[in-house]
Amino acid sequence: MPKQYQTVAGRPMLGHTLAAFDACSEFSQTLVVLAPDDHHFDARRFAGLRFAVERCGGASRQASVFNGLIALANFGARDDDWVLVHDAARPGVSPELIRKLVAALRDDAVGGILALPVADTLKRVAPSMPDVPDTAAAGPRIARTELRDGLWQAQTPQMFRLGMLREAIERARHDGHDLTDEASAIEWLGHSPKLVQGSLRNFKVTYPEDFALASAMLAAAKA
Repeated sequence: MPKQYQTVAGRPMLGHTLAAFDACSEFSQTLVVLAPDDHHFDARRFAGLRFAVERCGGASRQASVFNGLIALANFGARDDDWVLVHDAARPGVSPELIRKLVAALRDDAVGGILALPVADTLKRVAPSMPDVPDTAAAGPRIARTELRDGLWQAQTPQMFRLGMLREAIERARHDGHDLTDEASAIEWLGHSPKLVQGSLRNFKVTYPEDFALASAMLAAAKA
């Protein structure tokens, strides 16, 4: 089963995200973008929450986001409306974090993202080291230490004007740029998105052990 539907702290991971946005009444619509062949989604598991569904997901993140922007326009969204893009694999997002982002960017000319300053030391891994035998026991080796000054770890939601984001993704795709998030598309247009400090609880569930950590954080937040 895809991770966004697995149970974390008593409800599907996606349910935590939808509940956070549902609690923010200032939003006109929350749109869940699904792959056309997603057979795991069951709207009954999210009863009572405000959202719409479009099975317009693409082969990549940027394709899914782009298709979602087109779908929002069909709901009546205009190019100058704000849109927030969020990963379903970040169940730790909260209404407070969402509202913090909105308040910081409401009057911004570009938009921005939630993010955290990098606290750990960063190591660059070399593909191979000539002085280390190529054996199963060798494993990755450090090539050098990277400076972490001025580095932030991107989170979501990422908040931009619908028209600007659509244009940015179109331009980046045309130029063959592989996008990893929405901010990188806006940067490709030459803009500088704003950084708004996020939270450790808003981390992306990626590895198997992350499920237990997410459950513990969400359970503690309810206590």
